[in-house]
Amino acid sequence: MKRFVHIDAGSVDEAVSHLRRYGAAASVIAGGTDLLGKMKDMVLPEYPEAVVNLKSIPGLDFIEESAGALTIGALTRLEDIASNPIVNERYTALAQAATRTASPHLREMGTLAGNICQDIRCWYYRCADNRFPCLRKGGGRCYAIDGDNRYHSIFGSSVEDGCCAVHPSDTAPALIALDATIKTSKRTVKAEDFFLVDVCKTTVLDTDEIVTEIQLPAPGDNTASAFNKVAIRKSIDFPIVNCAVRLTSSDGRISDARICLNAVHITPYRALEAERSVVGKEVDEQSAEAAAAAGVAAAVPLPHNAYMVQIAKTLIKRTILASSPG
Repeated sequence: MKRFVHIDAGSVDEAVSHLRRYGAAASVIAGGTDLLGKMKDMVLPEYPEAVVNLKSIPGLDFIEESAGALTIGALTRLEDIASNPIVNERYTALAQAATRTASPHLREMGTLAGNICQDIRCWYYRCADNRFPCLRKGGGRCYAIDGDNRYHSIFGSSVEDGCCAVHPSDTAPALIALDATIKTSKRTVKAEDFFLVDVCKTTVLDTDEIVTEIQLPAPGDNTASAFNKVAIRKSIDFPIVNCAVRLTSSDGRISDARICLNAVHITPYRALEAERSVVGKEVDEQSAEAAAAAGVAAAVPLPHNAYMVQIAKTLIKRTILASSPG
């Protein structure tokens, strides 16, 4: 690894001050499970001059319920979320997503904010020593379009003939399905508006901005949620496809639905047609199957990943059935 300045921030304001000082030449670190690997392998075109440590900031590791709503600190570890009884009972999709993220050891290190802010996993982008200067690094082409794209987007790219790398987070679709809001050092953003595709960038965060907490509204009556994931191995692996669903029922029929896939598109993919399909219906095999078909109707798979369409369809169906209120 190259030399860099390591700074322990004592507060959010101090962290922001250091980030402003170094600008794009700074990176933040919490659990470090994503950043350190990129630094060791010299993945990015620019190496950080400074790494600002957020773990030294007190008060950002918590899970608190107030007036029925839930607030989770940015530095809360995934394992603490997975084992929290309130999250398991009332925000089940998030607990299940945290449980399925990475390995037990990594869940003891990785944070919720880190999981939603992590970089893409495309093997061309992640290749050591920046061997493939692709679009997401400011280069001129996406190598996956004509290369090995078996784990890439099935819902199109960022621009015409552009990046087709998928967003890899497990907790992101759960937060979107649960209608979460992400609070930063300068603003609040709906979870579904938090993700962005740009050069060496996956979120809307500015270079001097950090996540401070995640807020989840109280689930209404007759509301349930669930999360499912397909990966090569149950532990460690990133998703091939994952899915989170939240359903609310009234008089035995679905009155509100939020369905989000991930690892299928450049950002988490809200399956709006699946939501429209299931609203007004009773949850059963037939309605879940119809919603699943609607959810993947717009898929445009690449030459080597058409199999992901069927996986996404199956996960939508299974997760709807698992989310049936009552």
